[in-house]
Amino acid sequence: MKHGFVMAYGDARDAAELAPIAEAHGWDGFFVWESIWGIDAWVMLGAAAMTTERIRLGTMLTPLPRRKPWDVAGQVSTVDNLSGGRVILSVGLGVTGEDRFWLFEEDPGRKVRAELMDESLELLPHLWRDQPFEYSGKHYQARKIAELMPPAPPPPVQQPRVPTWVVGGWPRPKSMRRAALQDGWLPAYVGDGEVTPAVVAEGVDWIRKEREAHGLTMDGYDVVAEGMTPADDAKAADTVRPWADAGATWWVDADWSSMDPVAVRQAAERRLKAGPPRAD
Repeated sequence: MKHGFVMAYGDARDAAELAPIAEAHGWDGFFVWESIWGIDAWVMLGAAAMTTERIRLGTMLTPLPRRKPWDVAGQVSTVDNLSGGRVILSVGLGVTGEDRFWLFEEDPGRKVRAELMDESLELLPHLWRDQPFEYSGKHYQARKIAELMPPAPPPPVQQPRVPTWVVGGWPRPKSMRRAALQDGWLPAYVGDGEVTPAVVAEGVDWIRKEREAHGLTMDGYDVVAEGMTPADDAKAADTVRPWADAGATWWVDADWSSMDPVAVRQAAERRLKAGPPRAD
């Protein structure tokens, strides 16, 4: 199992300073929150790329239906090149119904956001190839021209696409299929219930069968569990072990209890320096 850490709040300087601490203390991934209006997540990750050499970098997560896929493709490709191929793109539909997330536009509804998500996921691999292409969808179109003017951004180091983790709502087949056909599952639960190791185990079995039906294996496929383990807990690994046993390949530590920048920074340093809660 690999271990990641989410910087719940901070700016590009914080990311540049905390990411190498994470790298030095054995963490495998460093993630930042992507807002609709706020500090730019990809600038933060670019800063972190310049101060690290090994650790994976990504968002947790990008509300893809609310972004133009060509903008996302350019930002991801830029940071992937800057980091030497260390980006992970995590995407979801975006939060529903909370006013603070819909300050500038009306929520078009889950159905439309799901359509936008699917078309964006289809477009991203084309946008990462630095070649003219044609696309015709319900919401997005691309015209194929002889030469891209101005030139497209350089393709990412990772090919054929940057590893893409997708939120899949268990037990909805369409939502789960969207995640199954990408590179990783970010578990969510639709309806009355919550994500537990038992739910993850059921979801992993479903994904395995779905991928087999499409001629795909589970090799390199990630299942991501998220939670919080205290820095001073000698038994933190006991929290993580049931998720690993259920089939999770990543544990992502995230503490969303405070948005106070000083408190978050101090807590992040303590947690990172204590090292990941290794259950293996």
